[in-house]
Amino acid sequence: MIYVFALLIGVVAGLRAMTPLAAISWAAYLGWIDFAGTQLSFIGALPTVIILTILAIGELVTDQLPKTPSRKVPVQFGARIVLGALCGALLPGNWIIGAILGAVGAVIGTYGGAEARSRLAASFGKDQPAALIEDAVAIIAALLIVYLV
Repeated sequence: MIYVFALLIGVVAGLRAMTPLAAISWAAYLGWIDFAGTQLSFIGALPTVIILTILAIGELVTDQLPKTPSRKVPVQFGARIVLGALCGALLPGNWIIGAILGAVGAVIGTYGGAEARSRLAASFGKDQPAALIEDAVAIIAALLIVYLV
């Protein structure tokens, strides 16, 4: 089951790159995921939680701007794959398999999220409601995944 979560956290990274990393940091801070006594213990430290949360909120804000590039351009797409792999590797279990599944999930989330948002935006007649729904899905899914893992 842990590998399903690794794939899903990658899907979330495809929707919003920083949201799953912030969620993992919060999970470590709250004791849902235990990094204590490892070289990764800094992930659950309050300064890390604050920084990653600010970055995730910043991404949510910039996503609403009209000049934000597509998530499918190379830099955006690459960042989502890297962060999906990182988040998949950070979940319990074999980190290599987690990283691979997280990267695959990020590809799925990037293309699937773009298509779903495009269809939602078309049904609303504008993009902002679709973007806000996507934000909510990403946040809720990330928190649910790290809570259940």
